[in-house]
Amino acid sequence: MSIFEYNGSALVAMVGKNCFAIASDRRLGVQLQAIATDFQSISKIHDRVFLGLSGLATDAQTLYQRLVFRHKLYQLREERDMKPETFANLVSALLYEKRFGPYFCQPVIAGLGDEDKPFICTMDSIGAKELAKDFVVAGTASEFLYGACESMFKEDMEPEELFETVSQALLSSVDRDCLSGWGGHVYVVTPTEVKERILKGRMD
Repeated sequence: MSIFEYNGSALVAMVGKNCFAIASDRRLGVQLQAIATDFQSISKIHDRVFLGLSGLATDAQTLYQRLVFRHKLYQLREERDMKPETFANLVSALLYEKRFGPYFCQPVIAGLGDEDKPFICTMDSIGAKELAKDFVVAGTASEFLYGACESMFKEDMEPEELFETVSQALLSSVDRDCLSGWGGHVYVVTPTEVKERILKGRMD
């Protein structure tokens, strides 16, 4: 078993019309044993940028703390929040810095940029970015998420339809992966509000 699969995870970010959704499962496990059913994989950096971290949970928490520290320094120096593109560059640089002893994490970054244009990207453990205009996935359920998102995604979805689509994609994917599950945690972000919802798993 790969170290990336040790705790299990499922992460997906998807764009809509001037909005985006980011969702994760809620399981924390040690291989096949479930440890917690309310684990938080997604963190708010500020109102317009969210970060999801899949992979080894301990590394994810360490990396998150370092990124919050860097973002707060940026806010003090620049007196503004980071744009999502800038934050993605920060995450990439931080991961590449540790490339010889990497954080075993695969980040997913989602945010609203200039003119409320949604931005999503993911990267590998050494910071090689993968940009997308529709959706990005990460975690042990990623291959199932690719299939579900590919079949369900439509362009220019409104926030409610986007929530429904990303929720169905996540739940149907974690049902097919024994290392992730226990419902989901979904954020739908528009220029005016952030909606957070907890999904019940099909087996709960």
